[in-house]
Amino acid sequence: METTQIIREINRLRKEKNAVIMAHYYQTGDIQDIADFVGDSLALAQQAAKTDADIIVLAGVHFMGETAKILCPDKKVLVPDMEAGCSLADSCPADQFEQFVKAHPDHTVVSYVNTSAAVKALTDVVVTSTNAKKIVDQLPEDEKIIFGPDRNLGNYINSVTGRDMLLWDGACHVHEQFSVEAILELKKQYPSAKVLAHPECKSVVLALADVVGSTQALLNYAVRSDSGDTFLVVTEAGILHQMQKACPDKNFIPVPPEVSEGSIGCMCNECKYMRLNTLEKIYLCLRDEVNEIHVDAEVAKKAVLPIRRMLQMSN
Repeated sequence: METTQIIREINRLRKEKNAVIMAHYYQTGDIQDIADFVGDSLALAQQAAKTDADIIVLAGVHFMGETAKILCPDKKVLVPDMEAGCSLADSCPADQFEQFVKAHPDHTVVSYVNTSAAVKALTDVVVTSTNAKKIVDQLPEDEKIIFGPDRNLGNYINSVTGRDMLLWDGACHVHEQFSVEAILELKKQYPSAKVLAHPECKSVVLALADVVGSTQALLNYAVRSDSGDTFLVVTEAGILHQMQKACPDKNFIPVPPEVSEGSIGCMCNECKYMRLNTLEKIYLCLRDEVNEIHVDAEVAKKAVLPIRRMLQMSN
């Protein structure tokens, strides 16, 4: 089936079935363009919580589908590809995290949204890269905190809040791969360029950034900025689609994951899980209503509390 026909069928099915398609910024441009809503993890959770659709197609990764299902237990939540997982979520197995939490019983547990439902069920409050600082700042200064699973984001939040949170040792395979050498080489080529970096990157990378922020924050900065027209983007390359759409007169350069022999290699750093989703898979899962997300009722009952707390503390 040709792309134009697939899009027509998606449009027909979502109207017939009262379905909404939500896509993360790290999806490919063609998926972002057909979505009813495009956003980062916080925005997707907020949108899921208030949608009146009967079916949610979550074009992202598995934990995002779980979050939508936990917030909307009466709705059917579908994902285009059940294999679209998350290396960061995988780095924090629930049974191991539970033992870690039990070993520090006097700590408040703050978990990044990039976690399984089972880990969220062990959590006091969920955060995203957009609201992590805001939420941690609202906790008492003397509160002992466990932060998981991303050690890079945790280190960054410690640095900007003055906290000393106990960090779980997890990381994102995309943001771990950005190279200091690649950024330095690109800065030589584009000396006036602003470096925009996601806080899941390593601290040595963040030290080179002009702006550190969530995917949404980096997009907002690029749109508002009048301090030059070239930006080096240090996060998953999918966000460049929205940046270029919003600012067609500006130049966005994806920082590659590595430098070899003094020259820059592939000008992209993409999440292999996000790229499993395609327009055809969206069409098929909507047509057949397959790849439905299910969350154990007891797990969901516990996990919804820290998610709702996040949404309340984000307002």
